[in-house]
Parts: sequence; structure tokens; C-alpha cells
Amino acid sequence: MSTPEPVFTAPWHAQVFAMTVHLNETGQLDWPDWAARFGATLRRHGMDRDLDGGDDYFAAWVETLEALLAERAVVTPRDVKRLQAAWARAYLETPHGAPVRLRERDIPAEP
Repeated sequence: MSTPEPVFTAPWHAQVFAMTVHLNETGQLDWPDWAARFGATLRRHGMDRDLDGGDDYFAAWVETLEALLAERAVVTPRDVKRLQAAWARAYLETPHGAPVRLRERDIPAEP
């Protein structure tokens, strides 16, 4: 018996997908609106070829999700930048092969 291929090619793909499903299940977004927004992001990036669910696809997914959450005032672009910087620092400071962890204290305070 062969091992099935993973549904997602990277853990962060699964995480951002799960976050979006959670937002849908809690009434923060609905799929038709999400699909229209995501489709517009893909078109804007010229992603009209067959997509395999790789990094380019999920980078567009994250972009769409960030824009939607900012529009609804769930997060601000400044919040996103602060978290991105904190994750980048955590990634660069984590030994190779170890899981990257972000602690609350690692997130810079608002200026």
C-alpha cells in the first residue's frame, strides 16, 4: 500500500487554509465573497496557468486574507508588518531543523 501524497506541500499552506476555514465557520467571511476576492488576486498576479497549490498560490491566498481582514478592521497593515518581522526574526534565530516558534514577547510593541 502506498503512502498518500500530502494535501499541502508546506505546513504554512495548511495553516493559512485552516485559518480561512475557521473565519468562514465563525461568520467572518463567506466562501462566495472569498472566492471572488481570491480570484481577483490571482488574476492581478497573472496566475492564469494551472496552479498546483504551491507557494505562489498560497502567497496570493495570504495577500487576499490580509486585505480582507484589514478591510474589516480585524487587523491593520501595521499589525501584519509587526508579525511578519517577528516571524522573520524567529526564523533566522532558530537552529536548522528545529521548529520555528513565536512567543508573545517576541512581537514588538506598537511604536
